Amino acid sequence: MILVAGLSPAWQQIMEFDHLSVGEVNRARHVTWCASGKVLNVGIALQNLTSSEPPESKHRPYVLSAVGGWSGSAIRDDMIQQGVTSEWLALDTPTRVCTTVLNRSSSQTTELVENAGEIPTEISVSFQQRVRELAPESRVAVLTGSLPAQVPSSFYAEMLQGLSVPTVLDFRGPELLACLPHRPTVIKPNREELAKTVGRELSSESDVLSAMRELNEQGAEWVVVTAGPGAILVSSIDRNWRVEPPRVPDVVNPIGCGDCLAAGLALGLSREINILDALQIGIQAAADNVRQILPARCSPA
Repeated sequence: MILVAGLSPAWQQIMEFDHLSVGEVNRARHVTWCASGKVLNVGIALQNLTSSEPPESKHRPYVLSAVGGWSGSAIRDDMIQQGVTSEWLALDTPTRVCTTVLNRSSSQTTELVENAGEIPTEISVSFQQRVRELAPESRVAVLTGSLPAQVPSSFYAEMLQGLSVPTVLDFRGPELLACLPHRPTVIKPNREELAKTVGRELSSESDVLSAMRELNEQGAEWVVVTAGPGAILVSSIDRNWRVEPPRVPDVVNPIGCGDCLAAGLALGLSREINILDALQIGIQAAADNVRQILPARCSPA
């Protein structure tokens, strides 16, 4: 299995508008709800990418997260409908709700994000313990998403201690830097997240490559940096590549593309193929995702 773990799931509202006027009353032409957030998106994408494989496939996802309240119940139900094997730590407070606003007249996407709230210490401790227990049974572990309030920046790094499974990390800042001595297999920030991680502006591609190399030198085996529809940069300690993704006309909803790319990387690692071939799986998944209204519901074709 591929373990997908994170503590910042979301119940997602997607609102489509023909026109959007700030400061005015705007009536949506269509509203959709779904389970989302990085950890759930990666799990859903992996489930869809492996849907043609038998149920006992060793590449199927196993999602570990924490949810609560009415929104947590809605997430559980949606993940069951998606067929994703999931394990939930129970919270007393409702899981956050985030909103995607799609303005069709300008082709702009706006994200209204509720930060993940505080979680009890016993939940965070249980989460770490379950990751350590599940990792030896996994072919790959994906740790993804920002940390809830009051969770220390060493949280992810503590879980990586002693893990021998290949890892894909998708978060930023001090949390990511703390993980590098544990030699993660792949880290996947976008350009903005990379800049916040290294603490400086990255105004050119050479600046980005220099920052990536720093993270390689600190322990990351591979660094994959995305830039929306722009070029994807990949680096190891001694090489780097520039990969141009396909241009997709008629974009429907770009949310979740980075998570689909992370899912493709994890699937590639699980299949023991090289990083560039794994990246191709992720790129094609992201290109399919952008054509869908719901995030991470990509096709295995």
